[in-house]
Amino acid sequence: MSSQAVPIRNMKLPIDWITRLVFGIALAALAISALVAGRWYFAAFVAAGAIGASREWHRMVERRPFAREFWPGAAAIAFALFALTLRPRGVEAWLILCVGAALVFGSARLRGSVPAWHAVGVLYIGVPALLLIALRAMGAHGAWIIAGFLVVVWATDTGALIAGNLIGGPKLWPRLSPNKTWAGTVGGVVIAVAVGAAYVGFLGGTVMLAALYALAISVIATAGDLFESAVKRTFSVKDSGGLIPGHGGVLDRIDSALAVSAVVGVCVLGAGLDPMFGANP
Repeated sequence: MSSQAVPIRNMKLPIDWITRLVFGIALAALAISALVAGRWYFAAFVAAGAIGASREWHRMVERRPFAREFWPGAAAIAFALFALTLRPRGVEAWLILCVGAALVFGSARLRGSVPAWHAVGVLYIGVPALLLIALRAMGAHGAWIIAGFLVVVWATDTGALIAGNLIGGPKLWPRLSPNKTWAGTVGGVVIAVAVGAAYVGFLGGTVMLAALYALAISVIATAGDLFESAVKRTFSVKDSGGLIPGHGGVLDRIDSALAVSAVVGVCVLGAGLDPMFGANP
């Protein structure tokens, strides 16, 4: 019996890994290229991802290809990103986002279609997107901060995938995410800490502080992934979409990054944290 189960498992894993790896690397390269190219290129990249994620969110809530609330919600996010890129220290972008969420709430309430969920989607996607643009507006230092936590998020995802599939074992939270294991979660954290420490250490920063920061980022990334899983279970959806082979939808790809962007953005811009820990690339 076991001799039959092992080959089937080994036949499927390499295909899944290769597909996920190829598209993951391509998306990562695109993100870093946009980040390096400048704030307007990065804003366009973030806007494209946010609009795609917004469509998937409202589609999960409404269970139709294009819910009416998608249009004002996506427009608010796009205009808010443009406004913040134009005036990084202005409040206009945040007002636009709040007005968009209010319009979405009102529209959904008039139709009797879970207004809170529709409005939350605008903020859930829009706030991290705006914080990313605000961080990028810090210049080269902001770009290094964003690149740093992105590589930690990607390391968490990759480490969890490898360790979870190779080791297996008890599930982390079966009701929310039946594929996640404790082994995968710990493996993702270990790889993330190593990558985060190496990133900052290579640039001349304090390795120990970077390792602790990467640990926190990895935990937040996992929590963000679990949150999206909880939303999908609430609306009985397996994947947010199928746009990205090996990853699912846009939301499935960026759920961890959304949570991390929100926390890091608040800590850096609000509390004055410097995640480079002395590095000055």
